[in-house]
Amino acid sequence: MAADRRRLQVEIDRTIKKVNEGVEAFADVWHKLSVVSRTETPNATSMNQKEKYEQELKKEIKKLQRLREQIKTWQSSSDIKDKKPLTEARKQIEAQMERFKVIERETKQKPYSKDALGNSYKYDYMDREKEEINQWIQTSNSRLSSQIEDLETKLEDLNANKKKRMDKD
Repeated sequence: MAADRRRLQVEIDRTIKKVNEGVEAFADVWHKLSVVSRTETPNATSMNQKEKYEQELKKEIKKLQRLREQIKTWQSSSDIKDKKPLTEARKQIEAQMERFKVIERETKQKPYSKDALGNSYKYDYMDREKEEINQWIQTSNSRLSSQIEDLETKLEDLNANKKKRMDKD
């Protein structure tokens, strides 16, 4: 009985390790795909690379889905007391599945459909983040400029008041 539980725990640990490796591999391929997708002038080579990375993503997500099914069966089992690591691993897998749905939708889109033409330039996470940072820098810069102007005005007023006092004495 105790040996069975130990064996089960070892199998769970091994599966969680595979999940972490799979999520890492998925993220790596996702990054490569986003780099290829950002090229401004798509050519045959970049299109082939994009298709290759999409296939790799599909392969990785299939592995993760198989692991997810195994985790689901363990979660429904009463033999396992601490299900928190299983829940976290399952959430990681499901997050990657959501990311994959985006790519899958794009690949199934016909190149000249209304949706595809409407998405001629699509924001990705990095573009949005860059835009937010640029906006923050601009607002901070304008705020600092106005503060500098206010302080310079106060300094001029103080110097004028000082000069008036010096003239009176």
